[in-house]
Amino acid sequence: MSESAEALRARVLRTLSAAPRAQKPKELARALRIPTADYRSFRRLLEGMERAGAIRRVKGHRFVATLSGDQATGRLSLIRAGDGFVRVEDGGDDVFVPAGLLASAMDGDRVVAMIDRRPRGRNPEGRVVEVLERAVETVVGTFHRIKRVSFVVPLSGKLEREILIPRPDLSEVRDGDVVVVGIRTYGDRKTRPTGVIDKVLGPLADPGVDVLAVAYAFGLALEFAPEVLEAAQRAADERARTPGANRVDRTDLLCFTIDPADAKDHDDALSIALREDGLAEVGVHIADVSHFVEPGSEVDREALSRGTSVYLVDRAIPMLPHVLSSDVCSLMVGAPRFAVSVFMVLDHDGRVHERRYERTTIRCRHALSYEDAQAVLDAGTSIEPEVDAALRSLDDYARGVRAARRARGALDLDIPEAKVVLDREGAPVDIQRRERHESHRLIEDYMILANEVVAQDLEARGGDSIFRIHEAPSPEKVAELAEALEPLGVSVPRRKRLKPLDVQGLLEAPRTPEAHTLVSTLVLRTLKKARYDTENMGHFGLASGGYTHFTSPIRRYPDLVVHRLLAAELLGEAPLSGLSEEELRAVAEHSSVREQAAEGAERATVALKKVEFMERHLGETFDGRVTGVAPFGAFVTLDDYFVEGLVHVRTFEDDYYEFNAGGYALVGARTGRSFRLGDRVEVQVVKVDKEARHIDFLALRKHSRLD
Repeated sequence: MSESAEALRARVLRTLSAAPRAQKPKELARALRIPTADYRSFRRLLEGMERAGAIRRVKGHRFVATLSGDQATGRLSLIRAGDGFVRVEDGGDDVFVPAGLLASAMDGDRVVAMIDRRPRGRNPEGRVVEVLERAVETVVGTFHRIKRVSFVVPLSGKLEREILIPRPDLSEVRDGDVVVVGIRTYGDRKTRPTGVIDKVLGPLADPGVDVLAVAYAFGLALEFAPEVLEAAQRAADERARTPGANRVDRTDLLCFTIDPADAKDHDDALSIALREDGLAEVGVHIADVSHFVEPGSEVDREALSRGTSVYLVDRAIPMLPHVLSSDVCSLMVGAPRFAVSVFMVLDHDGRVHERRYERTTIRCRHALSYEDAQAVLDAGTSIEPEVDAALRSLDDYARGVRAARRARGALDLDIPEAKVVLDREGAPVDIQRRERHESHRLIEDYMILANEVVAQDLEARGGDSIFRIHEAPSPEKVAELAEALEPLGVSVPRRKRLKPLDVQGLLEAPRTPEAHTLVSTLVLRTLKKARYDTENMGHFGLASGGYTHFTSPIRRYPDLVVHRLLAAELLGEAPLSGLSEEELRAVAEHSSVREQAAEGAERATVALKKVEFMERHLGETFDGRVTGVAPFGAFVTLDDYFVEGLVHVRTFEDDYYEFNAGGYALVGARTGRSFRLGDRVEVQVVKVDKEARHIDFLALRKHSRLD
């Protein structure tokens, strides 16, 4: 760059100050006429300005000029006690806001907080001064009427404020009913919010009402509009008969799917062909949803709105109507199905020597469950000789792919997940840890590899795309992790920015499975959330320079968009029209939001079934492990069931316990007795609250520290 760095920095500040919204680096570069050859240097200049505090990064990897005054902008996250933390957009420390200083802000709102004080060794403290964006427009809660006052108590533990209902229709709602409320006013510190009852779901104890309440709370669309269903049926009928000019017949390939045993749709299949030179051509075949769903159609608009399929504890809410998701798009056994296939030639070290793309017609020979595939890999059963051999060859080459990924630092957190077993009425009868087999890893290896290859090839073409990005953890989070791991005897490398290999080393340090699970959980809390973006910033967790989502277009909208971009860039088809860079960015951001809502709903339905399950164990005692510590108590996960509950600090009778944030511990002021992460304890189930989805334990005795 010919001009001085000081002059360019001044131009950056003037441009950002005058801009009507935050700017992406590429937008700034275009506005300032930065030559393409100087773009990397320009990015380094922006990063330097960010470190110096002259500009700050906000949502969507955009930059704004730093606000005057000691303010912070970010999303408000409420905790069980009613206080909140503002997750600052520029990566700084979260700002603590006491419950009385939240004004009208609710959980998830984007707010501006004025920082009043910065205590040493603790989070900054402040108050909400402005709500920029509301996250909540409807609330699900329990209706109550006391004398002439009607109000709704939110079911979400993060929404503490009751909502007044000025004029309810008492002919349709009864005391104790779960209702959906549209918020009309948000109130302030002195007045409560008000709302109108939009829908009555019924008593919480009625079958299915609990899950329905969660679905409405997270804004999930439970049904498709008739016009969307009709459009989907037309597309299925018309497009299934017209494969297109570039379709290649690959029905002679031995293809099969590997999915959960209860899967209703199959969007990926595998094939393998061994070569005489020791290499193998692996085919990753993905359902060709883009052939059936045209951009801008009614089905496309509905899919964009939903963003993703949602898998609740007792039902699946698909992104696409069933005629598409579980019929004509799904790679069903024995039926010719349209796919987009990427063929990758691999060696045993996981290196990709060649790749090519085709729109194909395939016919899957088998739909295997993970358990079916694992039984073959364990040499316990046989499906048929040709399929057995293909599975073992796929596993052989997948191990090379996995080893190559691990060698560069990719993380394998392997966090246990809960599996809720329901009876026919939807009541929970068991809570289990979900098993993870080598067959799961096999599918994961090839899907990750295909997503990386597609991302690399799209980026090499220089066109717009949607990437799956995962940024490195902030220095503040790394420091917190170091403090949390110190009592466990695990040391964090002393550097400002952790590398994936550093984190991988932390995960490999613990000697026991229990310690590994605990360290994995702490590391997961340190990492940022992966999200979608039109700018490729790499994927920290996979130690990948470029990653996208291509392999699940039946259930994820970004994958569908990537298929369309791939067809235009890599299959030589007509360029995708009508989607500007700004619109593509909006799709990425909306998809990230809907993904978070889906994950929240899935976790919430599992949590409520855990509460319902533990209700029948009131008064019983269990052994468990401390898996979380907060100022208000210690969270304990039971050994027998994958269930977590809270031992509230006020239930400790032998001492006054104080929270030691650095050591992630509650420490007795007089005795020095502590409850730390990893401690083994015996607890009693003393209370369950289905409305708030809380389980309370009483600590009976402490066993030992984590080995």
